[in-house]
Amino acid sequence: MSRLWDRELEHYPPDRARYTSLAIVVLTTVVLYYQLYLAGAVATQIISGFGMSFVYYVNISVVGYIFGAAASVAAGLADRYGRANIVTVGLLITGLLCLFGIPAASTKLEFAIVFIAIGFVEGIILVATPALVRDFSPQLGRASAMGFWTLGPVLGSLVVSIVVTNTVDRLGSWQDQYVICGIVGIVVFIIALVGLRELSPGLRDQLMVSERDRVLVEARAKGLDTEAITSHGFRQVLKLDVIGSAFAISVFLIIYYVAVGFFPIYFETVFGFSSSQANSLGNWLWSFDAGALLIVGWLSDKLRVRKPFMIVGAVGSIIFTLLFASKATQPDTSYTTFVVLLSLLAVFLGVAYAPWMASFTETVERHNPALIASGLAVWGLVIRIVIAVSVFFVPLVVHSVTPLVEKGPQVSALAAKYAPELATAAKLSPATAAGLAATPTNPTVQATAVSELSGQSVTDVVKVITLGAQYSDQLATAATLDVATQTALLTNPTDQASQAKAVGEIAKGLGIDPGAAIAKLQALATVPPADLVFLATSAAPVQAAAADLTALGAVPSSDLAYLQANGAEVQQAAADSPTQWKHYFWIGALGQLVFIPLVFVMAGFWDPRKARREQEAHEVWLTEELAKLDRLEKV
Repeated sequence: MSRLWDRELEHYPPDRARYTSLAIVVLTTVVLYYQLYLAGAVATQIISGFGMSFVYYVNISVVGYIFGAAASVAAGLADRYGRANIVTVGLLITGLLCLFGIPAASTKLEFAIVFIAIGFVEGIILVATPALVRDFSPQLGRASAMGFWTLGPVLGSLVVSIVVTNTVDRLGSWQDQYVICGIVGIVVFIIALVGLRELSPGLRDQLMVSERDRVLVEARAKGLDTEAITSHGFRQVLKLDVIGSAFAISVFLIIYYVAVGFFPIYFETVFGFSSSQANSLGNWLWSFDAGALLIVGWLSDKLRVRKPFMIVGAVGSIIFTLLFASKATQPDTSYTTFVVLLSLLAVFLGVAYAPWMASFTETVERHNPALIASGLAVWGLVIRIVIAVSVFFVPLVVHSVTPLVEKGPQVSALAAKYAPELATAAKLSPATAAGLAATPTNPTVQATAVSELSGQSVTDVVKVITLGAQYSDQLATAATLDVATQTALLTNPTDQASQAKAVGEIAKGLGIDPGAAIAKLQALATVPPADLVFLATSAAPVQAAAADLTALGAVPSSDLAYLQANGAEVQQAAADSPTQWKHYFWIGALGQLVFIPLVFVMAGFWDPRKARREQEAHEVWLTEELAKLDRLEKV
């Protein structure tokens, strides 16, 4: 049982054990980001389910990031007290919160409290996990290892996209999504409880360039005063290069966090994509990002440089962020176009990020290798503050989202349900519409409305109505006659053949005997031909307009009132939303631009040849140190 709590390794582990711990760390990170990012994928359902405003939902995220920032500072204690137990206990807590806490929330306040609690715990864990990756990865393999760690947020996003895409239309409610990720979290907690290990303080507090350093590191660990070298940790790492590089990646990733938190809302409200379609775009985005992280991490280690990759990644990200932003105001942009743009954007994000993670830990090591968790705590604090600020401004910059998310679904549903009736209402003048609302049974107002709908004059409408009432029985008789018979009777009313044919059609049409049909025909003959001709040309459009007006009157007043109160606002928001989103995406591109000059303050080489010479010099020094150690052991 003590092995479940005492996880420290006194010797640097062989590759198999090291890769096992690294795999568990990556798996843990994937699950944690899956839990953290799931809300963005089902945001519209959460908002409608709790009846919260979009601003309220955004502010929950903002508060969650602020609490996560505070937790990141606390995570700096991992330099003194280790990382593995923090990760394992945290997995249990977040798993239980997702499995039981979120589904049990019955009000928006309860949901907010649980969601913020998840953000707080994960703010601690997500500092400890990259610290574990650094501990198990020498500098010469650091970018590859950090590329694998970065698969956590990327694959976490991908898992969200895949799971939601394939289950959102099948499961009963959005809470079921949290039940799934809660179960997954508990399973990974059990794996971490049994298998996750970490280096002892003496081992992890030293700089390790390559695996050849292992013997020297273990020998020095025995006499290392870990308490002394980790004291005043934050004072040692609060330097320009650490803070500047943390700020650089934070603003660089604004577009990434917009993608995680708001892309489903963006594609659903601006382009009308279904929830499944909107989330499926994430499958492409995160898949390409994951591939780029692994390939570029390997290349960065192979060439022994970080900064050139960061610059290339930043420039490419700016280009494709701007191209993506330009499509916001082009409503005919295809799904395939977005797949291509987002995939290429993801590639360049990965090109910059894996080398940055390696360079950042090396920048911290430049001050003190024993304070990796403290340095990562600074990164965690800065990035969560930047995210909180950028997310807070989403409803302010893209203020059209609020009516689209809160009122858009109901307006769209009512507009689709009453499309013919709304088309009828659109033809009425404001004065006529107001008159119908005030006195719907007023004959004058009704005649005016029918006139506007039919295109007939009010005089003709009144005449159609008057003649229709006066000759209702005769008109019913005329309706049973085909056009040829009517024409023949009008041309020659005394033609016996036409009369006989008319009697037969009337008898059949009205279901009466021939004698009664003859009487009906005689009554029809009393109607002046001019009135019949007038009705033949004017009655049909008037009757159709009257039917449309009757259908409009049958629409529930509450539905019409809702549409009248909110329809214009939603329509205006739909028109404004693309431009506002484009402006926000420009902010993301600006953050990527700010990233570029701050690359220069970080540790690392630009030229692979200089990096290789530095490594060769280290190998010479290491050989000498190992020789000294060997002589001491022999003595």
